Amino acid sequence: MRVPLLLRPRWLGIHLLALLAVLTCTLFGYWQYERAQRPDRETVTNPVADLAAAVDISTLLRPGEYMPQDLANEAVVVTGTYDAEHQLLSPALSPDGAEGYSVVIPLVTEDGVAVAVNRGWIPLDAADEVPPPPDGEVTVRGWLQLPQDEASRGYSAILPEGQIARISSALLVNEWPYQLYEGYVTLGEQSPPTPAGAGSALEEFPPPDPPQGIVWNFRNLSYAAQWWVFGLAAIVFWVSLMRRELDDHRKARQDGGAAAEGPAEPAQPSAEMVAD
Repeated sequence: MRVPLLLRPRWLGIHLLALLAVLTCTLFGYWQYERAQRPDRETVTNPVADLAAAVDISTLLRPGEYMPQDLANEAVVVTGTYDAEHQLLSPALSPDGAEGYSVVIPLVTEDGVAVAVNRGWIPLDAADEVPPPPDGEVTVRGWLQLPQDEASRGYSAILPEGQIARISSALLVNEWPYQLYEGYVTLGEQSPPTPAGAGSALEEFPPPDPPQGIVWNFRNLSYAAQWWVFGLAAIVFWVSLMRRELDDHRKARQDGGAAAEGPAEPAQPSAEMVAD
């Protein structure tokens, strides 16, 4: 049984070396590509420190206006009065993964527009022990969040009174008699604070992850491109070697076949040539 030319031991070694070269160039190129994406330390911020520089929500949004995604996690400040009669519970997990509720309440500004505020988390067995919000005017600092959607939270039409499936103005507008800002605010700081000893303590939600930009390091990016070019060159060289080997083998077979037929016999003299 004849072994195909490109599967003979010598060529198996060449194939192995070529594959190792291509794999090495690919991996080193990817490594340099990863190194080229370094965090931009100038854009990394501390969400807690951002609260001190929070901006009024009215400078970012208008009531009923669509909330762009790039406004998520912005530190905002809102001043108004809590409407405790319209406080709702929304099924949620605690920061540690325990089942419970987010306590959602409208904070009504002086112009009658409300902002949904997530006061914090409370366990399932404390649903009847939610501490009351502060009376009178309250200033809230927190992080603006996108409305929770059906894809992330689902929707259940069967909920007890006083609960809502998710924190979304699309649902809250049917529960509260106010015009609403899109999204909601996760409570970070509040003045005055919740009265001490009133009901079960709320567990605060942690601040969102700090935003972090990416700066491209073009030197490492060029190294990545070089490694990938080397890998491509290895493939081209590998293919050209195989094609040349096949061409040489085909030519050798053709030359060998012609030699096997032997030299051509000399022509016999004709009768006219003999007569002459």
